Amino acid sequence: MANLEQYEKPYSKAIIRLLKSPVERSSPVWDSIIHYQVDIQDFVGTIGLELIIKKDEGFAFIKQLENSDGDTLGLIQRRAVGFEVSIVLIVLRYSLEDFDNNPTQYQSNEKFISNLQIREELELFLQEGYNHLKFQKDMDKYINAVEELGYLKFISEKENIKTYQIQRIIKEKISLDELQDFKGKLNEYIQSI
Repeated sequence: MANLEQYEKPYSKAIIRLLKSPVERSSPVWDSIIHYQVDIQDFVGTIGLELIIKKDEGFAFIKQLENSDGDTLGLIQRRAVGFEVSIVLIVLRYSLEDFDNNPTQYQSNEKFISNLQIREELELFLQEGYNHLKFQKDMDKYINAVEELGYLKFISEKENIKTYQIQRIIKEKISLDELQDFKGKLNEYIQSI
């Protein structure tokens, strides 16, 4: 009869954690990922995945490999996000890019943002013609959706002001080219209403 010890590797917990979500530098499995990255890649590669490590950004994740036709083995399901959640993601990505290009006096590597700041930035981002009232009414729902996707991490709440950390994985999921492309499409959409 087989048992866990027979198959467990020193990097098994790291692989399990990576299969669930991105791993930050502060995670207990970070050192295993760095030390065993070749072994982890060999393992996940057999199921059509690739290990991506961004040491300077402080996170690691796995993504699906695609064949020449753009198909994957289908291990990880892609989740479609709605228009409003996409706008929140774009605003967060812009905010992180601005933060990285304009370091603060505190030299922090992490970008923190409140739910009020997200609302303010969205007001600047959305142009006339868009239904701001409905969007603002459902804002908490959209922020929660972004948090569930792993792009925001709740830090604290004080007097109905929630503070979040923007997760750096968002830079991998939304490139600068995609930012510009989305902004152009958003402008076209808003002008059409």
